Amino acid sequence: MRAIRLGSGFLTVGSWTLLSRVLGFVRDILIAAFLGAGPVAEAFLIAFSLPNMFRRFFAEGAFNMAFVPMFSKKLEAGEGAHDFARDAFAGLAGLLIVFTLLAQLFMPWLVLAMAGGFAGDARLDLATYFARIGFVYILFISLAALLSGVLNALGRFTAAAAAPVLLNVLFIGAMGLGHLSGWPIGDTLAWTVPLAGLAQLMLVWTAAARAGYRLRPRMPRMTPELKRLAIIAAPAALAGGVVQVNLLVGRQVASFFDGAIAWLNYADRLYQLPLGVVGIAIGVVLLPDLSRRLQAEDTVGSQNALSRAGEITLILTLPAAAALVAIPGPLIGTLFQRGAFTAQDTAATALAVAIYGLGLPAFVIQKVLQPLYFAREDTRRPFYYALVAMAVNAALAVGLAPVIGYLAAALGTTLAGWATVALLWRGSRDMGDAARLDTRFWSRAGKALLASLFMAVILVAAHSLLEPLLVMATVRYAALALLVAVGMGSYAVIGQALGAFHLSELKASLRRG
Repeated sequence: MRAIRLGSGFLTVGSWTLLSRVLGFVRDILIAAFLGAGPVAEAFLIAFSLPNMFRRFFAEGAFNMAFVPMFSKKLEAGEGAHDFARDAFAGLAGLLIVFTLLAQLFMPWLVLAMAGGFAGDARLDLATYFARIGFVYILFISLAALLSGVLNALGRFTAAAAAPVLLNVLFIGAMGLGHLSGWPIGDTLAWTVPLAGLAQLMLVWTAAARAGYRLRPRMPRMTPELKRLAIIAAPAALAGGVVQVNLLVGRQVASFFDGAIAWLNYADRLYQLPLGVVGIAIGVVLLPDLSRRLQAEDTVGSQNALSRAGEITLILTLPAAAALVAIPGPLIGTLFQRGAFTAQDTAATALAVAIYGLGLPAFVIQKVLQPLYFAREDTRRPFYYALVAMAVNAALAVGLAPVIGYLAAALGTTLAGWATVALLWRGSRDMGDAARLDTRFWSRAGKALLASLFMAVILVAAHSLLEPLLVMATVRYAALALLVAVGMGSYAVIGQALGAFHLSELKASLRRG
C-alpha cells in the first residue's frame, strides 16, 4: 500500500489547484467582460451556485468527510475497501438521481431561496432556465468527489486535483466559441455546466479504474457499513447544510442591492485562490493521512503531520491575506475592469475583497482543524459549531445590511469563519497530544504574521509608484506581475531573516514528503 506523503501530496494538489484557480480567473474575466454585473450574469451565477451548493452538501462537505476516514482505515487494515467503495458509489448515485429529478420540479423556489430579490423580476425566469439545464452537474461532480476520495486515500492525488481544471478549460473554450458563433453567452455557459461535470467524472473514474477501483453503476443496497456511513455522514450533512445557509444568507442580502451578487462573486474568486491552493490542498491530503495514523495509533506522527500542515498553511496564507487587505483595488481593477465591468464595479468589489482577506486565515485554519474530528469519525461537534457560526453570520449579515449594505454579507462570512476556528480549537483540547500543535508551529506562525505585515507596508508603497502603469491597458498586466513579485520577494527575504521559515527546509519537505 502506498504511503501518503504530506509534502509532495500538498505540492501536487496545490499546483493543480493553482492552475485551476488561474483558469478560473480567466473564466471570470471573460464572464465579466461579456456580461458585466448585469441581470444575465447574476442569473447565471445564481443558477451555477445551486448545484455547487448541494455538491458541497452531498459530496465534499458531508459524504466524503465520513467516507474518506472509513475507507482509509479499511485500507490500513487491508480488508473490505473495494466493496465499501462500490456500495458507497451506488448509494450516492441512487440518492442523487432522485434528488436531481425532484429539484427540476421545485427549481423556481430553489432559485428564490438563493436570491429572494429576484421575485417579480425577469432574472427569476432566466435563473430558473439556466439552473434546470445545469443542475445535473451535481450528480456528475458528487460521484467524481467520491472517486477523488478513493484516489486521495490511495495517495494518488494528480487526477482528482486536475479534474477542476477541465471545468474552467471548457468554460473558456465555450465562451470563445459562443462569441465567434454569435450564441448567447448565458445559454452557452449554462449548457457547458453538465458537459464539464461529465468530463470531470470520466477523468477520475478512469484514474480510479487504473488504480484497481473500477466502480460500475448498479442498484444500491443497504449494508451494515453503508448504514454506519450514513449515521456518521448525517451530522456532517447537517453541518454542510448550515454552511450553505450562511451562503444563502449572504446571497439573499446581496440580491437586494443591484450588482452585489456579481461583486461578491468576483471577490469570492480572489480569496478562493489562496484558500484553494493552500487550505483545500492541505485538507485533502491531511484527512486520509491522519485517519491512517490514528488507525495505527501513531500519536507522534499525527502531531507532526498536524503541526507541519498548520505551519505551511500559515506561511503561505498570511501574506496572501495581507495582500488582499493592502491592495484589493489594483488586483480587481487589473483583472476584471474591462468591457461591461466598470470602475464603480471595481471599487465595490475591492471593498468586499479586503473584508474577505481578513477572514482568509480563518477559512484556511478550518481546513487544518476539521480533519482532527473527521479522522476520528466525529461529525457531531463540527455540526454544533457550524450552528453557532450560522447564528453569527445571520445576525451580522442581516442586522448590518441597512447600515453597510452588501458588505454586511462579507463581514458576516469573515467573522463566522473566526468563530468556527475558535470553537474547533477549543473542542480539540480533549483529543490528547495527537491534536496539539507543537512549539515550532507557534514560534513560526508569529514570525510569519510579522513578516506579512512588513510585506503589506512594502506593497502599499510599491503600488503608489506603479499606479500610473496599472491603469495603462498595454502594460497593466506586467505592472501587476511586478507588484506581486515585489510582495513575494519581500516576504521571502523578511520571513527568512525573521526565522518564519527556511526556504531550504520547505524545498526539502516538498521533495521528500
